[in-house]
Amino acid sequence: MIGTSCVMVSAMKLRLLIVLAACAFPLLAQEVHPDRTVTFTYTAPNAREVSVSGDFGKRGEMTKGEDGVWSVTLGPFEPNIHSYNFSVDGKQVADPLNNRSKPQRSGISNVFEIHGDKPSIWDRQPVPHGVVHLHEYDSKSVGTTRRLRVYTPPGYEAGDQRFPVLYLFHGSGDNEATWTDFGRAHVILDNLIASGKARPMLIVMPDGHTMPPVPRDSPKAAEVRNKNLGSFEADLLSDVLPMIDKLYRTRADRESRAIIGLSMGGNQSLIIGLNHPELFVWVGGMSSAVREPDTQLAPFFKDIATANERLKLLWIACGKDDFLIKENQKLDAMLTEKQVKHTYIESAGGHSWPVWRRYLAE
Repeated sequence: MIGTSCVMVSAMKLRLLIVLAACAFPLLAQEVHPDRTVTFTYTAPNAREVSVSGDFGKRGEMTKGEDGVWSVTLGPFEPNIHSYNFSVDGKQVADPLNNRSKPQRSGISNVFEIHGDKPSIWDRQPVPHGVVHLHEYDSKSVGTTRRLRVYTPPGYEAGDQRFPVLYLFHGSGDNEATWTDFGRAHVILDNLIASGKARPMLIVMPDGHTMPPVPRDSPKAAEVRNKNLGSFEADLLSDVLPMIDKLYRTRADRESRAIIGLSMGGNQSLIIGLNHPELFVWVGGMSSAVREPDTQLAPFFKDIATANERLKLLWIACGKDDFLIKENQKLDAMLTEKQVKHTYIESAGGHSWPVWRRYLAE
């Protein structure tokens, strides 16, 4: 009995060691090579076709090996943080071997990083770090419990200084966690503050969705978008701003508030920011989904002379390969025609997070 027990215990220990080794040295479905190319693999012996796609703008059709493992090598990629997922016989699936995922409203995308010879602005570096706070609050405007995140700069807890606030919005596929967990907004600000390129500030990142989702091709899509904009604006102005000014040491004046977002959030930041000059004088939009600027910005256009005098900065940027480039070009043309002071930038890239991280740093 003693001998049998020893054998059983040894076998159990062996299995435990194997499990621990697998956790410590996981087998990933993507391998980053020194030349910044990436090999993706996916095991699906019975599949007819497998591909990989992501925010890097390339779909890779994968080739099946004799062992049932599909693979493809893509790149080289520029240093950045990328999301991806697989398509197996037309069905989108996550990487079962990668526990790093991008926070988003639906579906799952996994994450891999390409590092350069020098740290990027979104890489965690040996500098003082701020804190990201998670809040749940009861929104009287929306009538439900909602969530947001707040970044406080290094040293905030130890002092009594008051800080300006940046209100930062995500896109339609994201949630309140995406700007930190995937966009690295807090890391970007840590690095900018440490290098003297940005003043210490708070960043408030709310959930931009107040309405249940509907398909983009739904007949009610436009109606839901407009209702979401209205209820999000009410929540931001009536619930979020007062709560932030009460809970944090903010400089609660318009000269100390900035507002910017990406895609859906870019439309929200431009409409809300420009129509409320009493609250915001630093306004921006990244790859903004601007569909009805002439109607939605009618209050702003009523007195352009006063608007130009009040605004510290109106900053708009979009990638040249972005599917929203024409909408942003039309907005730029409209603002130019109406003689609204603004900065308009077209950069390389499409509708993707590698572009938006750089925009936030700028």
